[in-house]
Amino acid sequence: MIELLQTLCALPGPSGCEDAVRDFIRKEAEPYADEIREDSIGNLMIFRRGTKPCKQTVMLSAHMDEVGLICKGHTEDGCVKFGFVGGVDPRVVIGRRVLFGEVRGVVGIKAVHLTTRSERQTMPKTKDLYIDIGCTDKKSAQRKVPLGTYGVFDSQCVPFGDGMFKAKAIDDRIGCAAMLTLLKEGPAVDTWFAFTTQEEVGLRGARCAAYTIQPDLCLVLEGTTAADLAEVDAHRQVCALRSGPVISFMDRSTIYDEGICSVLRQCAADAGIPWQTKHRIAGGTDAGRIHLTRGGIRTGVVAAPVRYIHSPSCVAAIEDLNGVLELSRRFLNYMGDHDEI
Repeated sequence: MIELLQTLCALPGPSGCEDAVRDFIRKEAEPYADEIREDSIGNLMIFRRGTKPCKQTVMLSAHMDEVGLICKGHTEDGCVKFGFVGGVDPRVVIGRRVLFGEVRGVVGIKAVHLTTRSERQTMPKTKDLYIDIGCTDKKSAQRKVPLGTYGVFDSQCVPFGDGMFKAKAIDDRIGCAAMLTLLKEGPAVDTWFAFTTQEEVGLRGARCAAYTIQPDLCLVLEGTTAADLAEVDAHRQVCALRSGPVISFMDRSTIYDEGICSVLRQCAADAGIPWQTKHRIAGGTDAGRIHLTRGGIRTGVVAAPVRYIHSPSCVAAIEDLNGVLELSRRFLNYMGDHDEI
């Protein structure tokens, strides 16, 4: 799965422009799928029959999109002015490489010797940044990167250190990689695999996918923020790397179904999978829209803890990533043995 994750993370897929990710997943899944649907917002919904019957309609969900950038204008001297697609901290992008299709650039800011004391004491704003694409005038920049062109971070996807993995877009290519792996190997029960769009800008695709599939229950596979960083107090760390997948009971958009949470905890205990929950109520997932669709859908989440989330260099522990896959597999096996929750 980690090799598959590397391939997925390398693909460009900012919110609203997930084409490359969707095309890759569809090509990989077609030999195994019993049914494939795509809707007008770009969701990819794949059904595969399981080895055991289940009275309930089961859906797994992960979003294909990542945070990125979009061209909003050009300077007279040939640089690109931009906005972020999704939530990005401007501090993490200065000096970073970006890609607009085949056009490379570097995020720049006013040289320090030209700044005032007050500017040096405040966090930079997006309007103060620009992207240098090597052009000498505005017309040249407009030809290379027209208005509305999407951009992504230009970042290597590599294992490093003691079992760690660094890449852009681990949120949520880990969910996509785990779902594609489960789809290929064959789920224990009939399962819809919903690869959704535009999560980073408002959980938009998930609402449409859930409305179309009408599942009885849904398990969301995600990446979630970890703040187990140097000099951060333990009570502020949310969750930690190397402590297993995160089974959340609540975040800013959802109070998760207690029945599903209980099953996930039991599956983890039975399989000897270490797990954790969030120590602070933070973030949100596609569950925020899924659980409110139609008459309501019972929803749970399994997430990988990720440092530096929504940055060019997200970091996760490979053992946690594999834990997300194994716990999801165990959940589907449970549904095959118990039929309903």
